[in-house]
Amino acid sequence: MTSIILVSIMFVNRKDELKLLEELYTSRKKEVLILYGRRRTGKTELIKQFIKDNWTKSRFRCSNLRFEEAIYFLADKSGLENNSNRFYKAISKKYNLPSIEVKDFRNAFEFLNMSIRGKRTVIVIDEFSYLLNDDNTPAVFQNIIDEILDDNIMLILCGSLMGAMENLLNYKNPLYGRRTAQLKLKPLEFFHLAEYFKDTDLETVVKIYGITGGIPMYFKLFTGKNFEEELLQNVFKKTSILYEEPEFILREELGDVNRYYLILEAIALGYNRISEISNFTGIMANDLPKYLKTLINLEFVEREIPITDSPKSKKGRYKIKDNFFRFWFNFVYPNKGEIEIGTYSMDFLRFNHYLGHIFEDIAKEFLINLSKKGELPFKFSKIGRWWHKGEEIDIVAVSKNNEKVLFAEVKWKKLTLREARGILKDLERKSRLVNLKSENYFCLIAKSIDGKDELRKDYLVYDLDDFLIYK
Repeated sequence: MTSIILVSIMFVNRKDELKLLEELYTSRKKEVLILYGRRRTGKTELIKQFIKDNWTKSRFRCSNLRFEEAIYFLADKSGLENNSNRFYKAISKKYNLPSIEVKDFRNAFEFLNMSIRGKRTVIVIDEFSYLLNDDNTPAVFQNIIDEILDDNIMLILCGSLMGAMENLLNYKNPLYGRRTAQLKLKPLEFFHLAEYFKDTDLETVVKIYGITGGIPMYFKLFTGKNFEEELLQNVFKKTSILYEEPEFILREELGDVNRYYLILEAIALGYNRISEISNFTGIMANDLPKYLKTLINLEFVEREIPITDSPKSKKGRYKIKDNFFRFWFNFVYPNKGEIEIGTYSMDFLRFNHYLGHIFEDIAKEFLINLSKKGELPFKFSKIGRWWHKGEEIDIVAVSKNNEKVLFAEVKWKKLTLREARGILKDLERKSRLVNLKSENYFCLIAKSIDGKDELRKDYLVYDLDDFLIYK
């Protein structure tokens, strides 16, 4: 019997990731995969789905993929020695090994090697980042990979502490060069949520995505049937897992989080330049970059520059990248006092305004998908925003060599034909300020647009109804 606990909840997308896992498995060579990503992105579920699918194929169906052995071990914070004994106990039950205390993981893997006897075996150590609290761990596993692992082993080291796991990829780390692949599991995209909530209207899916982003554990708390009630129940209820989730994640990754809270709150409130963040937080402007770099590396924050500027541009703006963090620092963190005593009332008008920024990100994803499919006038090589002296364009997509440019405005509202024409004419005006000598195309994306067919004679025009067609 395998030690896998099989999942029963609906598995969402991850086709490319499963393909990579299968390719590594079928290589028939020693493989070491570093699998990491922020908490709740579905790393464990991905692994279990991979094992479950192939175990089922090999044992109950005809398949070219012969899945022979699988071992899943969940590490904890009890230390390297204790975890090595827990690991040995797990494999000793499976292979009827003698009941002994092992010195470390090396001993356990030596016994395991003898027991496998040439079978293709997947070994998963989940929450491997907990083991990295011991400085000896990388050296121990270097030795295991170099000297002990059988060539039939596929070892997956999986962890959620981003900083600790990414350090394994550093050339100074003993495990550098031992991995055969690494996979950083990112949140799912909006259109994956649209597939998951296939029986829910897209406007509601946008709202859910605006809160949860593409984090499976978060969006699976919603059914899409009564959004407002589910929002209050899942986020603003003090006993809900999401109520204090960012605090838990930040403390685990960063330890002392006070300054990071201030920075994230500042950005959420719209203070997105270094000078503005410094004024709000009281943190010296010269000290801010190191904190911002950490938040960027953890993918909680990103830095934007006008698409026409160089990466060193002084026009850089900071935004919260993670949707749940963005929502939490906008609506939960500043209002915790009221929430605690039960007097807080959700401002849905402000939430609707907040969704405007979310919809811009979704619109960008939509255009990227259209470009990949060849359903735009050209395929672009980069996409972003543009701004200068008070003028802004929501999306600018540029072809290689800047020969063709798509300018797009995004509106989270229902537009009349007249409103839409006005926005597009103003977009044409603003495009001339960008000063690119190119063949230009103009696009409008909104919640709904009257007279789309009329507008499409001259422009690219899409609304939520088109998202259903092109997803």
